[in-house]
Amino acid sequence: MASSSSSSSSRNWLYDVFPSFSGEDVRKTFLSHFMKELDRKLIIAFKDNEIERSRSLGPELRQAIKDSRIAVIIFSTNYASSSWCMNELLEIVKCKEECCQMVIPVFYGLDPSHVRKQTGDFGKIFDQTCKNKTEDEIIRWRGALIDVANILGYHSVTWDNEARMIEEIANDVLGKLNLSPSYEVEDFVGIEDHIRAMSSLLDLESEEVRMVGIWGPSGIGKTTIARALFNRLSRRFQSSVLIDKVFISKSMEFYRGANLGDYNMKLHLQRAFLAEVLDMRYIKIDHLGAVEKMLRHRKALIFIDDLDDQDVLDALAGRTQWFGSGSRVIVVTKDKHLLRAHGIDHIYEVHLPSYKLALQMFCRSAFRKNSPPDGFKELASEVVFCAGSLPLGLDVLGSNLRGRDKEDWLDMLPRLRKCLDGKIERTLRVSYDGLTNKKDKAIFRHVACLFNGRKVDHIKLLLEDSNLDVNIGLKNLVDKSLIHERYNSVEMHSLLQEMGKEIVRTQSDEPGEREFLMDSKDIWDVLEDNTGTKRVLGIELMMDETDELHVHENAFKGMRNLRFLEIFGCNVVRLHLPKNFDYLPPSLRLLSWYGYPMRCMPSKFNPENLIKLVMREGNLEKLWEGVASLTCLKEIDLTLSENLKEIPDLSKAMKLERLCLDFCSSLLELPSSIRNLKKLRDLEMNFCTNLETIPTGIYLNSFDGFVLSGCSRLRRFPEILTNISESSSNLSLDVLNMTNLKSENLWEGVQQPFTPTLTRLCLSEIPSMVELPSSFQNLNKLKQLDIRNCINLETLPTGINLQSLEFLVLSGCSRLKSFPNISRNIQYLNLSFSAIEEVPWWVEKFSRLKDLNMANCNNLRRVSLNILKLKHLEKVDFSNCMALTEAKWDDSPSLVAITPDYVHSSLPDEASYLPDRFISMVNLNFVGCFNFDPKVLFQPQTVPMQVILSGEEVLSYFTHRTTGTSLTNIPLPHISPSQPFLRFKACASCEFPLDTFGINHFKIQVHFRFICISGNHFDHTDLPRGFSTTGLGNHLVIFDGCFPLNKDITPLADQLTYHHMDIQFLFIKEDCEFQVKGCGILLPENGQSLSNQTCRPNILPHVFGGSTSNNGYLGGHETVHSQECGDSALESNPDKNISHVFEADEGNVVNDGCHVSDQINESVETLRNSKRMRTT
Repeated sequence: MASSSSSSSSRNWLYDVFPSFSGEDVRKTFLSHFMKELDRKLIIAFKDNEIERSRSLGPELRQAIKDSRIAVIIFSTNYASSSWCMNELLEIVKCKEECCQMVIPVFYGLDPSHVRKQTGDFGKIFDQTCKNKTEDEIIRWRGALIDVANILGYHSVTWDNEARMIEEIANDVLGKLNLSPSYEVEDFVGIEDHIRAMSSLLDLESEEVRMVGIWGPSGIGKTTIARALFNRLSRRFQSSVLIDKVFISKSMEFYRGANLGDYNMKLHLQRAFLAEVLDMRYIKIDHLGAVEKMLRHRKALIFIDDLDDQDVLDALAGRTQWFGSGSRVIVVTKDKHLLRAHGIDHIYEVHLPSYKLALQMFCRSAFRKNSPPDGFKELASEVVFCAGSLPLGLDVLGSNLRGRDKEDWLDMLPRLRKCLDGKIERTLRVSYDGLTNKKDKAIFRHVACLFNGRKVDHIKLLLEDSNLDVNIGLKNLVDKSLIHERYNSVEMHSLLQEMGKEIVRTQSDEPGEREFLMDSKDIWDVLEDNTGTKRVLGIELMMDETDELHVHENAFKGMRNLRFLEIFGCNVVRLHLPKNFDYLPPSLRLLSWYGYPMRCMPSKFNPENLIKLVMREGNLEKLWEGVASLTCLKEIDLTLSENLKEIPDLSKAMKLERLCLDFCSSLLELPSSIRNLKKLRDLEMNFCTNLETIPTGIYLNSFDGFVLSGCSRLRRFPEILTNISESSSNLSLDVLNMTNLKSENLWEGVQQPFTPTLTRLCLSEIPSMVELPSSFQNLNKLKQLDIRNCINLETLPTGINLQSLEFLVLSGCSRLKSFPNISRNIQYLNLSFSAIEEVPWWVEKFSRLKDLNMANCNNLRRVSLNILKLKHLEKVDFSNCMALTEAKWDDSPSLVAITPDYVHSSLPDEASYLPDRFISMVNLNFVGCFNFDPKVLFQPQTVPMQVILSGEEVLSYFTHRTTGTSLTNIPLPHISPSQPFLRFKACASCEFPLDTFGINHFKIQVHFRFICISGNHFDHTDLPRGFSTTGLGNHLVIFDGCFPLNKDITPLADQLTYHHMDIQFLFIKEDCEFQVKGCGILLPENGQSLSNQTCRPNILPHVFGGSTSNNGYLGGHETVHSQECGDSALESNPDKNISHVFEADEGNVVNDGCHVSDQINESVETLRNSKRMRTT
């Protein structure tokens, strides 16, 4: 059906809202935010654009008031100071009485009674305005004030959060405009976010004709979004119509059996369409140019919902030229190609809601409220998971479960996990049935049953010879919203996947007659009873779900077209093969069998079509006898085949690209045929602990990765004979045991073929390596160099420039005392557990440095903090540097040579603390540096930072301190009207239990409440600051903050009557427990900056304890707060009155200073476990 917009009254309103206000009070504060909120909600408000005002009300404003459906009157202190405002008020009251105009009063910083009775400051100003006015004018003004002040409105003093009040007023306007005719549209969670996103695409201020698409899968809420938009927008246009599937179907009934491309069919569609747009019962047209002829001068809003046919779109909205200036055509479809084919470039893709919104959607349907009741939270979360967060599924499942008790939920959940609700299936099935090509449907079934979540290249490889046209087929499924491609993987929604599996199940009552077998019980029946047929193309068996499975000796002989066989899971040992099992189909393209129980592959298996062979964790001792035909094989993965003793002749595997033999601990050697595998790109042999030799003279052209970590018996790197240098990118010799072999000999076999294009090199845990050869200078493309735990390494080559080096790890090189200037492009530098004595001055030239780790450098005595001026620097870790005593700012000339783009320039004190610098501050870690003096943190050159260090009491630099988490009645420093922001420095003392293990993550926020004498206040919450530490005991965290005073952001600069403030520290624990022992704040004193307010060096207090006299402070008296806040334990719930809570990056300072020399076994086990995971 089609629906047209209609007004709630006979009057055509030009504007939704007319705001009446005093510009000097609210234009740049409350009004600007209010108008922005109206724009977000697509509410049309009159904008005066600061037109010139005089004593009398101009005709332009008078007409605007008459043309507005609602008047919002913002009473403020100076509202009555303007005769203009008072005359506006008279006109509004007149329209309220004569035109049924609605009025919403807002009392901004005023008591409504002061307006109603003309008392207080408002009354005094009103009396001033009344001077020299006629008695009749004054009486009418007073009557208007009394009239409007008696209307229920909004009183700002009763709201702690101005943003929430503005949103509530805007919602009130929406309700009064009756813009939400249906509960379904009004109650759709997240609708405002969708409308905001669509608003930018529609660009309603533009006079161009624009077509916009709304695209997404079935059940995701496209129609609901479209109807909400139509409801909001229709009154902006001369004509508006919403065409849906029912309208198109009814129009086609007149021409049953006709093709939509038929001329008469299109003519009939246009006739019905024009009748709806022009609101006429019948209209006569005799050619297809009628739409353009009748609508080209009309501003129209056209919605076409659930469109799946190009001919319909061509008939109804063939070209933008058919419609008048400012028209908008919105097409809602599941088919992205349809939009592109019509030239629609502005497309809004509707995504699945977040978990939080999905849970709220489900709770609205199941419980009629926004959150689950007690005892239902976990159950509700599981249903959200079953529905895959699809709005249709959430609504249907919620309505099915509504009103049921917990026992019913528990009984119904197993069914929800395995069976698709009929209503959901019918809706989703439309998209599948709409696929016109049988090959596309076949690819859909392949993805649903076997390949969901797999790499695109993997799917294309396995289906390339299947006559399914896989490349174009996958694109068609993406356009139809049946799959998505993300991170080079194919993803299908869980409900669509279940629908696809159900389609396969309906192919036959006998599992052996279906294309794909996925259910363990079905596979069990087929393999034990030998009932598989030639129709079976793929089997995916998860052994976690089955009991003992005894496979029939001829189980696979009937499945001669089987192409994909995957068996995996924790209970693969429960699968048993007969001793005479000797056959697998030659049609197999993918064979992935975890825990294969036999010592050799079946004797009658011909792998001539095999592309990928994965036989992990099995009992294989060898693959097969002799030379097999492996003309299609591209990958072999035998990871964790601990009994594997030999690899067969691979001379016919000329397409082989990857060979993975990780943890094949019984393997002694590789076959000589590996020399001629010219397409081999990756050879992985991690922890082949008995491997002694690799064939020499390997002839490789496409080599990318060579991994030999943990091959402890390997004596020599193989000789490479080919021009491998053009393609090599990854060499790893991690944890290589170099017993009786010098590192120089190793490098002789490596450097010639590998060095020119090598990008990653790992030479860790080589105790015999004392120095790196000078030939390292040839590694021009090296980006990552890992030489950790080479305990005898003393020097690095000097005079070399590894110009591409970005990642350098030298941790655990306990004899390394110096670090040469080898690259200015280093981003990550780890020198922890080394013998470095000071930070080299040239580190200050590492203009791209992001992370410097010098933890546990016990010889480190001094550091220059000039490195903190590096613009990209994020983290610096000096934790547990016991000898560190000095950290200072140097006026070093070294910074002169650095490009200004990478260095914070030397700005005046105020300018150097611009707010954007507080968003990405440097994280500095001095935990365990017990001789470190923190005075440097308060010196004038300091850049914004956040620091964590060892300490017990809040430092006495902080003039306002407390033993709890709250500070009250703090006098504000003098604030100049031109001052853009108020800076502060904060400190907190935290104690971590001594039995804490791992890394402690937590966040701190500071909440300010600025208070004036009248009791009015303004709230601000600073950005959350993330901290991390592995240290135990007492810690101090210190960080800089900035509160903006911009008049467009906060009213503070306009409301300079604020004279004191309260402060609350908010602690947000993440994965740790600790106790808050105290907090402190440092504000600039009158006329001083923070950097000029610190203590004199000769009276600095000791860092870790004791109190100091007031002589230890400059710029005024000390305020020490001793009130208790509960038990001062960690407070994890923010104050309910916080007005703004900002999200921020963790910014954690991670101390990875644990010694790594004892971690080889842990690394081996970690890698071993990771290899056990099922991968694609």
